[in-house]
Amino acid sequence: MFQNNPLLAQLKQQMREDLPIKEGVVKGTSKAFGFLEVSEKESYFIPPPHMKKVMHGDHITAIVRTENDRELVEPETLIEAGVTRFVGRVKWFRDRLNIVPDHPLMKDAIKARAAKGIDEKSLKEGDWVLGELTRHALKDNGFFANVVEVIAGTSDPIAPWWVVLARNKLANQAPADQAEWQQVEEKLPRRDLTDVPFFTIDGESTLDMDDALSIKRLENGWELLVAIADPTAYVAHNSAMDKVAAERAFTVYLPGRNIPMLPRTLADELCSLQEGVERPVLCARLFIDFEGKVDDNAEFFAANIRSHARLSYDQVSDWIEEIGDWQPATEDIAEQLRQMNEFTLVRNAWRAKHAIVFKDRPDFRFALDADSSVTAILVDYRRIANQMVEESMIAANLACGNWLNERIGTGIFNVHTGFDPEKMDGLTELLQAHDAPFDPATLSTLDGFCALRRWVDERETSYLDSRTRRYQSFAMMSPTPGPHFGLGLTAYATWTSPIRKYGDIVNHRLIKAILTEQAHDAFVPSDELAVHLSEQRRMHRRAERDIADWLYVRFLQPAVAEGKVFDADIVDVSRGGVRLRLQENGAGVFMPSSLILANRDRLECSWDNGRVYLDKETLYELGQTVQVIITEAIEDTRSLIAKPAQPISPATPK
Repeated sequence: MFQNNPLLAQLKQQMREDLPIKEGVVKGTSKAFGFLEVSEKESYFIPPPHMKKVMHGDHITAIVRTENDRELVEPETLIEAGVTRFVGRVKWFRDRLNIVPDHPLMKDAIKARAAKGIDEKSLKEGDWVLGELTRHALKDNGFFANVVEVIAGTSDPIAPWWVVLARNKLANQAPADQAEWQQVEEKLPRRDLTDVPFFTIDGESTLDMDDALSIKRLENGWELLVAIADPTAYVAHNSAMDKVAAERAFTVYLPGRNIPMLPRTLADELCSLQEGVERPVLCARLFIDFEGKVDDNAEFFAANIRSHARLSYDQVSDWIEEIGDWQPATEDIAEQLRQMNEFTLVRNAWRAKHAIVFKDRPDFRFALDADSSVTAILVDYRRIANQMVEESMIAANLACGNWLNERIGTGIFNVHTGFDPEKMDGLTELLQAHDAPFDPATLSTLDGFCALRRWVDERETSYLDSRTRRYQSFAMMSPTPGPHFGLGLTAYATWTSPIRKYGDIVNHRLIKAILTEQAHDAFVPSDELAVHLSEQRRMHRRAERDIADWLYVRFLQPAVAEGKVFDADIVDVSRGGVRLRLQENGAGVFMPSSLILANRDRLECSWDNGRVYLDKETLYELGQTVQVIITEAIEDTRSLIAKPAQPISPATPK
């Protein structure tokens, strides 16, 4: 008798309208339920039946209900889908095509069809594809997607690379080359510096060598010449190639392969500063005193140079450290390396006192065989030759930032504003709790930020270092000059890697416009370009992390069976457990609270404090080194799960 009763329907609608509505973002879980995250401190449970109407990341409104004394939400309207294009794997159900998203929090298969031009019947179970969502369950009757691209076959050994590139919307091939490259006509005088003994220091396998150095000692310091490859001599502004480079923004560097921003003929040959070959460059002449301070009066100019020596990091470092039998080919180069060593030590000491110096941490590199399988993880330390190049490039980019700022007030600047103003109260409270000798008013200044970072680095543990970093803002690229707090420098505009970074190409064109006294308006970067470059940089870093996670899981699967013990540093604490980094190889692992202690009622994982408490006493904290055993290496989610090497005793006194 109640079916199709208009009065009952009206009553239900009225009751529905009386319920509170919340807006937020859906957060999935590894289980069937989820949460609506309204703010950092406000979230609501989404029961499994309602989670079938939404996806992780969806921005929605939802009705709040109370059932069994618990508040939960029912999704109501879709504001913005969290996923529109996604990487997934082919799944066949009853001869019908489906895609399972490749995401740890999205497990349900989505009905699909192949887009025009793709043979649906050729798709095999497990193939990697790119899907495009065409229907959403909150708007339509269920989810539906089109397969718009086939990424890789299920058995393709390099599938991880293609999948990671597709997920991060990065190119997987070098740009199309030209049959012949001609230099662009420029009203730019070039000095002939081919007799100056420039040299390059790079990795053994590097082909795209974009910087060469020459140094000599003066009465009051050093004169450092920094010569940088000049791809704008071949790529005209707003040309087709220029637009491709702008869209790519960076060269992609992944284990075992790179995808250049520019065609390989330019990147690895015509622009590369190869030994014995004349090349067009932009140069900076810098003066550094014996205290390590870079003089404000840098000179920029165009030139032609010829590298007199192609050196490698290990060769130079071994020679400086008197290891092995390698020797520089000429006394000119040998004397320059001696001066570079002295300059580097002095400059590094100046930055440690007046700016910020990064802690020495090794880089980890994957060794791959012909089938792209990981055979070893190699450790690369920042040796003296690496520091020579690093200090030279930092000085050159500092000089460029100040030079552009003074002359035209624009360019592509790397800007870091220090601590997030909205988080300053929390930072002040943290520092006061640790008796930090700082006036809160100074923390928003460059000098105050640097002083705090240096003070934090002197602590016995890295706990406070990890905690304070949570209050920092993110670095970004900007067309407006600004300081880089993270480096402790007043301005920082990179121009030293134009083969690999489009922002450096922009700065090259601005430098040339100033040198030729031409209008620079056409080369002034827009806010949109700066945002694009910042976003692309994030994508590149995410892609590098994604492929590393995948390779780590594959490489460490034998360690699960072996029960190998690893030393690991705690890098994050969340409500669900602890994230760590293995010291031996740099792999990230997660130690869930359930594996720390079976009786989780006695355990508290506090993100706010960066600590894990057992019976209210600190068990673990950020920066602490602990020993763990990997229990699972899950390739589907590219995750490594660990437990303490020594079980936490349930009998630990309260």
